Amino acid sequence: MMTRNTLIAIISFFMLVSCGETTDVDKMKEKLETLKKEVQEKSLEIQELEKKIAAADPEFAEQMDKSVLVSVEKLEKKTFVHQIKVQGEVASRKNIQISPEAMGRVLQVTVEPGDQVRKGQTLIRLDNETNQNQIRELKTALDLATTMFEKQSKLWEDGVGTEVQYLEAKNRKESLESQLATAQSQLNKTYLKAPFTGRINDVNTRVGEYVQPGMPVVSMVSMEEMYLRADVSEDYINAIEEKNPVSVYFPSTKNSVMTEISAISYVINQANRTFEIEAKIDDDLKGVKPNQLAIIDLTDYRNEDALVVPTNVIQQDSKGDFVFVIDTVKGEKIAHKKHVETGKTFNGETEILKGLSVNDTIVTEGYRNVVNEIPVKIAK
Repeated sequence: MMTRNTLIAIISFFMLVSCGETTDVDKMKEKLETLKKEVQEKSLEIQELEKKIAAADPEFAEQMDKSVLVSVEKLEKKTFVHQIKVQGEVASRKNIQISPEAMGRVLQVTVEPGDQVRKGQTLIRLDNETNQNQIRELKTALDLATTMFEKQSKLWEDGVGTEVQYLEAKNRKESLESQLATAQSQLNKTYLKAPFTGRINDVNTRVGEYVQPGMPVVSMVSMEEMYLRADVSEDYINAIEEKNPVSVYFPSTKNSVMTEISAISYVINQANRTFEIEAKIDDDLKGVKPNQLAIIDLTDYRNEDALVVPTNVIQQDSKGDFVFVIDTVKGEKIAHKKHVETGKTFNGETEILKGLSVNDTIVTEGYRNVVNEIPVKIAK
């Protein structure tokens, strides 16, 4: 068993150790305070030396400047436009396929692809011998019927003959006139004529072939009444309106033109969920042909009084989007983080809805090296 004397000895030992640790901590605290005072004194001494050296050595002064070099821009309200690109094509209201209205054998083809033709010019002539024979017969019969009617009319005026005889002669004459007009119409259908002035695009028949009504034999196009058409997603149905300006680029000719929307379809295409738009185009625009590809820029949003910043200066943190704004604090330029609410983005610019004001100075270059509350130096 542990004796009384042994227990007293152990307790005394621990008391001595505890007193020793307390004494060491106090000594370390005293040493820490001493070092802090020395550091403070040295810092003041360093600052004084840096000021003196900087006054005598400009290069040393530039090395001392720890502020970040940035470029800035002062915000002003401006017009912001958002556009979408759609693929369209050139169309012509005078780009047609011509078909015969009567069946028959082709006797003559008067045009070739590429020919320029005028309105009313004969393009193809069908065999019309039967029609001509019928017309000759009807003319002969009509001549006789006309003579008989004139004589019967004279007799009727003189009170000779009956009314029935007069009416029969009159009916005979008028019936033959109607038949002759019909035969003449049938004869005219054997001549395929140009419905407008334009150019022959293709001829799909040859002399001796037999053609039928509705069979395309000639395609014809005119450079007049051309327009642009394109399919636009139904997502923009409320954003696109008639008279909206559009920019058009023709990749094949490298030409660009400005025009406006002239018509909007009121029906959605169920197959691709789009609606069709049309835009005006000048007939004398060089190098433009029907079915030519066109890239159309449509304006779906416009704000005449917007705050806009370069898209690349917008950064993100856990709270959302922000930009750096420069404020002057005690004569020094300081960068501050400002969180913003953004709108639409187009062509490298983003609309700011909330968070910034007119005349705010934002960092546009060097923003990657900037942190919140850091001094900055503005580049000239």
